[in-house]
Amino acid sequence: MKVDRNSPVRPARSVAQAAYARRIEATDGITRVDAVMPAASVLGIPDAEFTPRVRDAIMGLMSEVDSLRRELTQTRARLDEVEKTADQDGMLPLLNRRAFVRELTRYIAFTGRYNTPASLIYFDLNHLKKTNDTHGHAAGDAVLAHFADVLSKHVRDSDCVGRLGGDEFGVLLSHANQEQALKKADTLAEALKNSPTQWNGQTIPVSFAYGAFELKSGDSPDLAMARADQAMYAQKKSQRSAAE
Repeated sequence: MKVDRNSPVRPARSVAQAAYARRIEATDGITRVDAVMPAASVLGIPDAEFTPRVRDAIMGLMSEVDSLRRELTQTRARLDEVEKTADQDGMLPLLNRRAFVRELTRYIAFTGRYNTPASLIYFDLNHLKKTNDTHGHAAGDAVLAHFADVLSKHVRDSDCVGRLGGDEFGVLLSHANQEQALKKADTLAEALKNSPTQWNGQTIPVSFAYGAFELKSGDSPDLAMARADQAMYAQKKSQRSAAE
């Protein structure tokens, strides 16, 4: 094979050498050695064996480690986003039913393990279908969004708010017994009544029923929600009796 003397053939560089060469362009020789020396020390490489080839290999490994760290950070961010999406209601910035039941299970476990009270408040909007029929589904969505916003703004960071169904909401209160939960439920109800939904220049009044139930150690999530639901229906029945 004829070789052109003006274009000498150069051996292909290894990945480590290429990575090292790229770093040469950005830093001076002293800085590069200072960056590699700690790695060589950790790997137990004697100074006598710390040749340019070994240095190139370490630089290549350092580059690969940096790349893997970036990929790991990106993967964790994606997983966090997926987990958040899986727990959030499809329309509202609240926990969905699955995530709420998981938190409810945890709260029930804490009541038995640490003997700390916790309670569940159950809200049920009345006549949401009538709102949709009268003002349109966009107005109904606005009512739900506003309802969720008011609940979220009037609870502590240690509490949880979730959407359990189309027009049903749950609030988990940490360190709250039955009496405290009833007081908090009344406070939330008052805040909701004093803040009707404003939509397209219209005030859309919303009525609702609610009930509170202190969680008991050993209860299942279904039983806890059923008891809170019963308390809500009892409150709704008393509202009707008062109106009559």
